[in-house]
Order: sequence, then structure tokens, then C-alpha cells
Amino acid sequence: MTAAPQPFHIWTFQDGTEWLHFFRTASGYLLRFPGLAEFTVSRDGTEVSSRPLNATPEATIQHLYLNQVLPLAWSRQKKLVFHGSAVEVGGGAAAFLGESGRGKSTLAASFAVNGARFLTDDGLFVEQVEGRWMAHPSHPSVRLWEDSQTALIGGDAELAPSVGYTSKARILADQALAFCDEARELKRVYFLQDGGAEEAAIGPMNGTEALVELTKHSFLLDIEEKELIAYHFDRLAGMVQNRIFFKLDYPRDYLRLGDVRAAIARDVERDV
Repeated sequence: MTAAPQPFHIWTFQDGTEWLHFFRTASGYLLRFPGLAEFTVSRDGTEVSSRPLNATPEATIQHLYLNQVLPLAWSRQKKLVFHGSAVEVGGGAAAFLGESGRGKSTLAASFAVNGARFLTDDGLFVEQVEGRWMAHPSHPSVRLWEDSQTALIGGDAELAPSVGYTSKARILADQALAFCDEARELKRVYFLQDGGAEEAAIGPMNGTEALVELTKHSFLLDIEEKELIAYHFDRLAGMVQNRIFFKLDYPRDYLRLGDVRAAIARDVERDV
């Protein structure tokens, strides 16, 4: 009997639950979300196909594709993609990177409902164009937990179809949740801290710190392919030559988000 193929990498939730299994195939990769779906990705990342497991709804398949599989496929095309959100501030873009639960989506939505358009809620694609690092828009929606949705948007938001594996709602952009559909120059990258600050606090990071954090928050499909990893690391090393990387901490209080937005706007505008 032939042994079942073993994944070369497994993503898990913080509680240890296995979330995503990665397999190599003759033509590329198989990505399996246990009990939900499988996706095949070509070796160069340009072709993706899906297969539902256990009659998984189409909305869930689309959600997985947009938020998980597509950014991983982009990494095979040598694109820089990060777990992060981004908003339009001071004529450019400010990005927020950090561990799950640190408020990336909440910050993006907070800006968007207060007149500053968001570019992405997750899957931040960054590209160097004529010497400038540009942040590109992704799907025009934001995923929020119920408390953030209630505090920031209320009950009248236009929702995408619900998905079974998370209670987060995907809220579609509209006149109240403003979306920017054009690339913007990346003016700031903020790495979100643990929320222990009593007020919004922005502090600089050196190049080594920024390089470590960018690596940690990168979408990478094959973390064992040495040539691609070396290329990715080299691109990140070039990126951190720009002094746009900062630590951001703030109290996790919805009533204080206006102060946080103001502090970020002042920080970005210092270099405009």
C-alpha cells in the first residue's frame, strides 16, 4: 500500500488547530484547508484551481481564494505580499502589519469610515516602480469581528455572503466604507504592538528590526525553496533601506481611534 503524501508545511491557529496543509506535486502545489477545500497552484503561481470538500459553499471557496490562496500564488510570481492592511493618508499609503488580532482590519475600517480610503484589508501587494515602493489595492472589502463592525459601521453595512469557518463578517466597500482602487506610494509601514500603550505611540525601527518583521509577515508558498527565499530576502533588504518603518502601539479602545488616526496622519505628513 502506498503511503499517503505528507505535507511539507502546516499552518496552525494559535490554539494548535491545523489550518492549512502544503503539498508539492508534479506540476506545482496542493493547498488543503482541512474539511473545507483544496486548491492546486501551478509552479509559477499563474494558474489556480479549486475543489470543495464536504459541500463547502461557494462563498467560502471565494473567501479562501481571495484572502489566502491568491497572495500565496503571487509569491510564486516573485511578488512581495504581506499580511497587512493599508489606507490612503497624506496622498500616499500607510500600511499596518502585525500578528492576528492586533487590529489591522479595525484600523483600516476606522480610516475608511472617516474619509480616508482603504486599499486592502489583507494581502498587501507592494511593488517597486521607478524607485518608489507602491502599495496596490486588493479586494474592496474588510473583514471584521462583530464588535468592530458594530462600533465602526453599525448594522446597515453591505455584507458579502457569510463563510462557515469564521464568524468574521466581510463588509463590502460602499459610500460609507471608502475604497481606493489605485496604487499609492508607500509612505509608512507600522508594525502593530500589543496594545499596552496608554495613548498612540509611534517609534522608529532600524533596518534589521524591519527586515525581521517583514519576513515574519510575508506570504510565502514554499518556505523551503532556497532560490526564491534568497530572492525574496534580497528584495526585502532593499526595501528596508527606506526609513518608513515604525512601531505603533495604542490602547484598544474604539473611542480612542480618532486620536490614533490623527497621530498617524501627523506622522505621515511630516514627510509629505
